[in-house]
Amino acid sequence: MSIPSHQPSPSSVPSASSTSSASSASSPARRRQTIVATTIGNGLEFFDFTVYGFLALVIGKLFFPTFNSYGQLLLTVASFGVGFIMRPLGGIVIGAYADRAGRKKAMTLTIFLMALGCALIAFTPTYAAIGVAAPIVIVLARLIQGFSAGGEVGASTTLLVEHATPTNRGYMASWQFASQGLGVLLGAVVVGVLTSSLSPEAMLSWGWRVPFILGMLIAPVGMYIRRHLEESLHISPEQAAAPRESSLKIVCTQHGKTVLAAILSLVGGTTAAYVVTFYMPTYAVRELGFTPSVALFGAALTGLISFAFAPFVGKLSDTVGRKPLILWSRIALAVMIYPGFLWLNASPTPAVLFTVLGVFSVGLVAQTVPGITMLPEMFPKAVRASGMSLVYSVGVALFGGFAPFISTWLLNATGSKLAPAWYLVAMTLVSLLGLLWLRDHTGRDIDAAGAHAAA
Repeated sequence: MSIPSHQPSPSSVPSASSTSSASSASSPARRRQTIVATTIGNGLEFFDFTVYGFLALVIGKLFFPTFNSYGQLLLTVASFGVGFIMRPLGGIVIGAYADRAGRKKAMTLTIFLMALGCALIAFTPTYAAIGVAAPIVIVLARLIQGFSAGGEVGASTTLLVEHATPTNRGYMASWQFASQGLGVLLGAVVVGVLTSSLSPEAMLSWGWRVPFILGMLIAPVGMYIRRHLEESLHISPEQAAAPRESSLKIVCTQHGKTVLAAILSLVGGTTAAYVVTFYMPTYAVRELGFTPSVALFGAALTGLISFAFAPFVGKLSDTVGRKPLILWSRIALAVMIYPGFLWLNASPTPAVLFTVLGVFSVGLVAQTVPGITMLPEMFPKAVRASGMSLVYSVGVALFGGFAPFISTWLLNATGSKLAPAWYLVAMTLVSLLGLLWLRDHTGRDIDAAGAHAAA
């Protein structure tokens, strides 16, 4: 079943000449350059945004010391989730900026904001030094990072899709998720090296700040890399200066049903991503008794699988279609979640942890790559970054960023170590409802006239 959507009015969309597909003009060499530049820049962004999650236990002790260990963890994962509150606003503002000024300028802005958030965290004194001001600054930094991440995914995925041909959009877009895996891998490795090489006292004193100081390098490195990207949105000065209807208004009024169905379809993927990648290391340490080094190695494994496996899934989605791949991989993951948690709790060894995380990660990649490709395919070029950013940021904010918080709360409220598994299964099944109403654009020219007209 498809949800009807309507084309924007001619006055709100750049002319055909100005929006001629950048993908058709992009040579294979130019596409490879786009992949490399986007992957490195986006990987650095996600390193900055996600490394906070790997330091949850340390940050909890330093910035929420007046609470017991459970309260510290709950407040730390909540402050991790706070970063996602700003994602919808960042997606709306930066997405609209990307649709008006270009994808490159939007991606440069997100890099600067992410580096600013890292600097605030890196140099904020702890609660012992400045009291309640310390957690307030940390929350502010997470809000800035969330605003940045909300615009980054939409702008970078849109750029990759617009440099693709109709037959390789899945492969091109897969590098967005691969770069997220790269960021997770780098974050887990850096934190893991610090944890294993420093004493607990040194880690609490200064070691935890090192990843955020490294993350500040994103600004000069990322801006240099992205300066050489080829813009995929071409608007003449006259069109840029002409009055234009709000991108958000167009997306919500002319594509509102698609937006709602797409957000619902994201529930399973985003919940799984943040439980498997960011909550499981904390779960492994607190509930199963693993050392932090073992848990971080597991997190690095999930990042490595995402980075290595995503391009192959992208190519597969170009062959078999987005929806079939999402459907069957999501069902498979729902079937595997409970037995995986049950086995891990019955036999909590590193080998079992790595096996469970590896299987979960493959299922996660298989559904997320075609899912993230579908999002920009749903919207016409004039509002593509806005539509993609809105859907992704709202979906992740509501169901992804607070997944570690909800899992922690459920576990404590029920007393069952299997509570996160049931939550993950429920969200995975709910997300199948949204998938039913989305149109699959695999192999079609998404910039052709009538591509987004009513079905």
